Amino acid sequence: MNTKKIIIAIDGYASTGKSTLAKSLSAHYGYFHIDTGAMYRAVTFYALECCRISNRLLDYQKLIKNLESLRIDFKLIDSQSRCFLNDKDVDREIRTMSVLQSVSEISAIKEVRSYLVNQQRILGKNKGVVAEGRDIGTVVFPNAECKLFLTATPQVRAKRRYKEMKQLQVSTQYRSVLYNLNKRDKLDKSRQHSPLVKAKDAIELNVSSKSVNQVFNCAKKIVDLKLKL
Repeated sequence: MNTKKIIIAIDGYASTGKSTLAKSLSAHYGYFHIDTGAMYRAVTFYALECCRISNRLLDYQKLIKNLESLRIDFKLIDSQSRCFLNDKDVDREIRTMSVLQSVSEISAIKEVRSYLVNQQRILGKNKGVVAEGRDIGTVVFPNAECKLFLTATPQVRAKRRYKEMKQLQVSTQYRSVLYNLNKRDKLDKSRQHSPLVKAKDAIELNVSSKSVNQVFNCAKKIVDLKLKL
């Protein structure tokens, strides 16, 4: 059995199946899964709940001031990893449309990114982790031994997100999901701090026409090769 520990960095667009792949790889290799997207959504949920000035405005200075008081953890509940914010299970709340509509805006705040990147690096300091997000291979773990970048058409991604939200009994429409995905893509790629970009040494996987198992098998072959180096 290979006891070598590496960092597997998975980046890519929203709703390309990064979390699904990361969970499968972490289970297969016995690695810890760092869901950075959930971390940013947790901070966004906190901002919407505790830092509102009005229906449309948020108190960003209050959010920045309170960042150090936020504790984001992942716990296994019935064999499923769930996100906790200050000891409260918020895994369902962070996947609502209101959070998804605001997460790119909150993620673009320099202080938020700096705080969470530091937390993510602490989680991965001993390697043996699968981390997924937007800037894992470029900013969080630029020296990761294995880097993957997932892509898919906006329509495929919107259908995937819409199906997930229906399963969670979140009321929405496909057109709204597609609109928000396109908007988020634009914000993620154009933000000043840590924009979404493929790392030069990342291997790109277009998952538009691939099943979950096909994506896993493709990724596993790549990881296995990196473990042999």
